[in-house]
Amino acid sequence: MLQWIASNIWTIIICAVLIGIVTAIIISMVRKRKQGKSVVCNCGNCKNCAMHGACHKQ
Repeated sequence: MLQWIASNIWTIIICAVLIGIVTAIIISMVRKRKQGKSVVCNCGNCKNCAMHGACHKQ
């Protein structure tokens, strides 16, 4: 078991880092959603944005 871990340590480390990054992105999206902000739109000029109809429901 230890030999397998030692031979795959970099794969394990990279997977752990990627899981951490994805988790941070999801947490950020949930926090924005709870604050009432749009998760999709960060352009600052919404009237010219292609996603205007998706993130600003009337």
